[in-house]
Amino acid sequence: MSLIWASLVVGLAVGVAVTALLFVRRRAPDGSFFADGDRAAGFFGVLATGFSVLLGLIVFLAFTSYDQSRSGAETEALLVVQQFETAQFFPVSVRQRLGNELICYARAVVHQEWPRMRSGTQGDMFNPWGVAMFRTLKITTPRTAVEQTAYDKWLDRRADREVARQDRIHGAEGVIPAPLWVVLFFISGVICIFMLLFADSGERAFVQAVMIGSVVAVIGVTLFLIRFLNNPLQAGYGALQPVAMERTLGLLARERRLVAQSGPLPCNERGAPLGP
Repeated sequence: MSLIWASLVVGLAVGVAVTALLFVRRRAPDGSFFADGDRAAGFFGVLATGFSVLLGLIVFLAFTSYDQSRSGAETEALLVVQQFETAQFFPVSVRQRLGNELICYARAVVHQEWPRMRSGTQGDMFNPWGVAMFRTLKITTPRTAVEQTAYDKWLDRRADREVARQDRIHGAEGVIPAPLWVVLFFISGVICIFMLLFADSGERAFVQAVMIGSVVAVIGVTLFLIRFLNNPLQAGYGALQPVAMERTLGLLARERRLVAQSGPLPCNERGAPLGP
C-alpha cells in the first residue's frame, strides 16, 4: 500500500473515532461515564502498556525479517561478483561460460525473481541459471593447483550465495501470522471503545477530539509500519528494490570487458534463456 493510501486510511480512522467520541459526548455526564476517573485511567494504563509492549515486540520481529531480506539481497549481489572473478581462474574451456551464466543469473534476479517476490508468487521456484552453473561445474575438471583452489572457492561461494538468496526471498513471505493480526486489531478496537467512555460533556470538544484522534493515529501508523516491515517488497514508498543486483550487473559488464570476454550471452536482457 502506498504512503498516500496509508495516510488516507489513518485519517479516515481518526475521523471515525473523533465523530464517535463527539456523538457519545452529547450524552455523557460531566466528568465522563466513570465515577472514579483515576481508577479508570489506571486500568487504561495497564491495557495501553500491555498493547505497546506487544507492538514493540512485533515491530522488532518484523524489522528483523526486513533487515534479513535487505542484507541477503546485498550479500547475494556481492557473491555474484566474487564468483565471476573466481571463474577467471577456471579452465579456459568453462571460464567464459560460467561468467555468462552468472550475468544471466543476475538478470533473472532483477527482472524475474523480484517481480514474483512482490506479487507473492516466488514460492520455491529456483533460478534456472543456478542450475545451469551447476551443470557447467559438473563437467569442469581442474588440473592445476590454481584451478583446484578456484574450484573449492567457487563451491564455498555458491553455498553462501544460496543462503543469501533464501534470506532475500524470506522477506517476501512475511513473518506475522494471521492470528496475530486478528489480536492486534481486536486490542486496538478494545482501546478505542474504552476511550469512548472517557467522553466528558464538561470538557471542550476540541480537547477530547485531540485525545482520541492522537491515540488512533499512533495505533494506525504503527500497524501500517508493521505491515510494511512484514512485506517490504510490495511496491510503494520505502520498498526494497534490486539496487544491489543492478549495481552488480554494471560491475560484471565492466569486468567482462577487462578480461577480454565478448560474444553473445545465452539469455536476453530479462534473463530468459535464448533458443530451445
